[in-house]
Amino acid sequence: MTSTSFAPPPDRARLRSHPERAVQDIDFLHEVLNEALLCHVAFAMEGQPFVLPMAYAYRDRRVYLHGSVQSRTLRHLAEGHPACIALTLLDGLVLARSGLYHSMNYRSLTLFGWAERVDDEGEKTWALEAFVERLFPGRQAELRPTSATEQRATLVIAFQIEEFSGKRRAGGPKDPPADLDWPCWAGELPLRLQSQQARRAESCPGEAPPPLLRSPAG
Repeated sequence: MTSTSFAPPPDRARLRSHPERAVQDIDFLHEVLNEALLCHVAFAMEGQPFVLPMAYAYRDRRVYLHGSVQSRTLRHLAEGHPACIALTLLDGLVLARSGLYHSMNYRSLTLFGWAERVDDEGEKTWALEAFVERLFPGRQAELRPTSATEQRATLVIAFQIEEFSGKRRAGGPKDPPADLDWPCWAGELPLRLQSQQARRAESCPGEAPPPLLRSPAG
């Protein structure tokens, strides 16, 4: 991220449950946006709420989304209607001595703002390449170039982040003192996302190596 600060969160972004878990610094925003592979976009259209999972790219305070020019969702968002984007990284499961005290360790973001259509061809080309490059650095150079017809058939929108709400839980269970002598296992089960063995397409030459998924810290 090139910008270094956001205004203090307004009411819509302020945590009311466990406010001690709030994280509002730019480094955390960058960390979660960089590591997550998927976001969920929430908006209302014709009185009906929707939440849709989408791939994304980002730069500065803008989160880029793309799809068909016929996409009703993207066309609606491009009109500037209020929306929010949620991202969650699940870091572990927390086992306590009581079911009600079980928890999860996570890092999460809720982004508030609005979107606009990207018509600048340079920005649009950057975004379309970034959807691939943020996952597989260097792969764009190996790919067939996007045709002019494909580019015209693709709608790219940029979601402008006005405010965000960050939240993080880490550590072990928070058992009440009266539960500490209960004779069952308690602690953390760390989790991480890991790619499995790549499956080569039947039409892919045998000598071509699979690309490497970028490091979460990359």
